[in-house]
Amino acid sequence: MSRMGNIPVAIPAAVKLEQDGQVVKVTGPKGSLTVPMPDCIQMENKDGKVHLTRKDDTKRSNVLHGTTRSLLNGAVIGVTEGYKRQLELVGVGYRASVAGQKMTLNLGYSNPVEYQIPEGIKATTPDPTHITLEGIDKQLIGQVAANIRAFRAPDSYHGKGVRYQGEQITLKEGKRA
Repeated sequence: MSRMGNIPVAIPAAVKLEQDGQVVKVTGPKGSLTVPMPDCIQMENKDGKVHLTRKDDTKRSNVLHGTTRSLLNGAVIGVTEGYKRQLELVGVGYRASVAGQKMTLNLGYSNPVEYQIPEGIKATTPDPTHITLEGIDKQLIGQVAANIRAFRAPDSYHGKGVRYQGEQITLKEGKRA
């Protein structure tokens, strides 16, 4: 039994849901997203809340019940408030700059790393050592942040690299002389 799947999803007045077969289109003030709806899950919209129920009690429907509810809730939050992810660059000479949809990262390599920002993501650099990613798709924001972090993951001995905002790095002790 899914506890998450039984929680109703609150739909604000500015958000519209349209179900077209196995796809639910969520439209709000910031844009629109689509959420796949499995055939074993039913959606009922009453009183500004969406209730998801299972058609049968198979293992597949049990697994997809909570997942579908979380995806739908994430889409509703995305089209109303949006998502934001912040990264910080720690290291001497590490800096970032954004020009259009292209990000240039100087991360201590011999050449700067250039990254093409996908559509739907707005990247800004408030200062050269901080990157802010904004968008409506939670999965896409997380994937772009992980791709940027992978260029120079934080080093456990020196602490240098690309970190998520507020990420704690436990530094290891180096060799003893």
